[in-house]
Amino acid sequence: MSKENIIVLISANEDFSAKLAEKIILLRKTDKVITCGFANGLKTVMENETSVVILHEDGHDKTVSMVSELKNYAPVILLSNDDNTILDAYDKGITDFCRADAKDFELVIRIVNCLKTAVDKFAIKRVNKILVQNQIMDKDTGFYTYKAAETVINNEVLLRDLQSGTFIAVAPAENAKSFFSTDRIAKAIKQSVRFDDIVTFGKGAKFYILLPYTNIDGAIAVIEKLKSAFNEKFEIKAGISEISGKDFLQMEKEALKALLDAMYSENSYVISQYENEVSDDWLDEEVVKSKNYKLFRQIYNKKLEKVIIPVFYRAQMAYEEKIPDSTIFQFADGEQCIFHIKNKYQDSKLKIVYPGFAKVSVYIIHQGLDSPENRDIALPLSKITTKELTKIIDEFVAEFKTTAVK
Repeated sequence: MSKENIIVLISANEDFSAKLAEKIILLRKTDKVITCGFANGLKTVMENETSVVILHEDGHDKTVSMVSELKNYAPVILLSNDDNTILDAYDKGITDFCRADAKDFELVIRIVNCLKTAVDKFAIKRVNKILVQNQIMDKDTGFYTYKAAETVINNEVLLRDLQSGTFIAVAPAENAKSFFSTDRIAKAIKQSVRFDDIVTFGKGAKFYILLPYTNIDGAIAVIEKLKSAFNEKFEIKAGISEISGKDFLQMEKEALKALLDAMYSENSYVISQYENEVSDDWLDEEVVKSKNYKLFRQIYNKKLEKVIIPVFYRAQMAYEEKIPDSTIFQFADGEQCIFHIKNKYQDSKLKIVYPGFAKVSVYIIHQGLDSPENRDIALPLSKITTKELTKIIDEFVAEFKTTAVK
């Protein structure tokens, strides 16, 4: 900061400026007041290391327009007796306001507060520069990077002893990814959250929002506000998780699962029901012993709808960003389900075939110069669970990755 405080007083009334300048009690002998009119107000502020701008209203539109220009260079105190002008100027970014006929000491207090604000802003700017240099904060948006997300959010929960709140994962819908713009989404998020909410980048084209002391209804309100910032061509999806008793990794896991469910549905958002998930085990020993093949088919169809298709879809979404220069396909119908990963070195398929009995056959086929050994697994219908199938796919992908990159 400058060793002197330079206060620029902008007014169309020269007599008012002169009288006001005399009344201002300066902090030090080196401090000074510069007076000017609206015509050269911005230029004066820019040419001096201005600490505070005092803007004397001269008509609503002219004043509000001037605020929009000045706010980027110094804290602005508006002198006005018009409520509408004060409110609109506040929306444009004034730091404080004072009635034009206020007592001298009141204006001085406002100036002192603005000088403190200027010092604080300079300190924040310095810290933010360090955060950007260390890849903790994104320079363009001011959001935390994904690299720092776990540390930032865990610290926030710990330092504030957060016992309630919500965590949101936000991403563009599949049909909107071609319209994706970080700037647009970041701007919408900034307009939708409060100053004490925490926003970070997530995995891929995603954003995470921590809403302290905000319940599910409050989180939904934030999502609805976000949606209203875009037209019909750009749709967002969101997954919501409550944060009580959880660390970042658990919040992220639940919110991303809910987000993927939202991607797979017509809903704009899905609320995580992690604790209340029903077991996938719908097949008991009595059904197996009965050899009721019609019932087997019904159970398989239910497994296909509730487990296989969602797990394949989630796995594709999760691994597309993690396996470079490779293409992932997934397909499922009543007879077979295929999870296929391919690049120029390796071609691997995980195929689930239903032969019409109490078991399914899982074939793992790798084709490449140094391919892992192919194999097949007989999996009882009762073992087709989200956990078991995810484990099989994770192992299949790990095998692909060992020979996929040359």
